[in-house]
Amino acid sequence: MAIQDTFKSLSDPVRREILLILKKGRLSAGEIAANFSLTNATISHHLNQLKKADLICETKEKNFIFYELNTTVFDDIFLWFGQFQVESNNAQAPRLKPRKEAMLNEN
Repeated sequence: MAIQDTFKSLSDPVRREILLILKKGRLSAGEIAANFSLTNATISHHLNQLKKADLICETKEKNFIFYELNTTVFDDIFLWFGQFQVESNNAQAPRLKPRKEAMLNEN
């Protein structure tokens, strides 16, 4: 999946929370849903979006489906961000205004 699709999936706060919950280990959909006051259908939708973005994997065991993080996608994201690091020891990153200050100056 393209990196823009990964970022789109990560843009939803519920999906980010699901990823944080799965950081602790493999869980069933019911165990994940117990952390939210959302319908099972809504949780299922978010899980499907995370699967499409390859951020999570599923394993079927008997009547249960367990979900866990797919850490290889996170490795790819870190590599992508790494291209923006300053490469030379002597080169300095451009000095940027703090984000809040930059937004105030845009208005």
